Amino acid sequence: MVLLPSRLSEAEAEHWVATILERLAERERRRRPSDAALLNRARELSRRYLDGRANPSSVRWVDNQRTRWGSCTPDDGTIRLSSRLRGMPAWVVDYVLIHELAHLLVPGHNAHFWKLVANYPKAERARGYLEGVAAAANLPISAFDEPPATARQPERDAGREATG
Repeated sequence: MVLLPSRLSEAEAEHWVATILERLAERERRRRPSDAALLNRARELSRRYLDGRANPSSVRWVDNQRTRWGSCTPDDGTIRLSSRLRGMPAWVVDYVLIHELAHLLVPGHNAHFWKLVANYPKAERARGYLEGVAAAANLPISAFDEPPATARQPERDAGREATG
């Protein structure tokens, strides 16, 4: 139901309803990007934060990840994001993409890997956000990986994450 001022003409009312519907659709596209949009975003993040060195072959949403936010297969360059991320802030989804892109370059979670992830300016903030979501969902936080102290800046030494 849409409530509009009674003084609007029918044409004006139709115009405003169409405008509102388009705005809502755009908001939904931003909150729930398609697989193609995820791939484009991953390539942009790689260019911006990883010197374009991580080149995913595909990025897609999956419904079968219950304890991970994302995963990747370095051998074929595929990245999968948990559909639980849909609707989360874009900077959180970007963080998970950066995490998985870094895995295309470094398979494990060593200091070099965490240095690459730290190129993303909202990494610690996003890790804290995901930790809060995980705690609220009663996920096993102790199982989440955390960057070693040498890969973190001392003033930003907070938060764990649930990416793979």
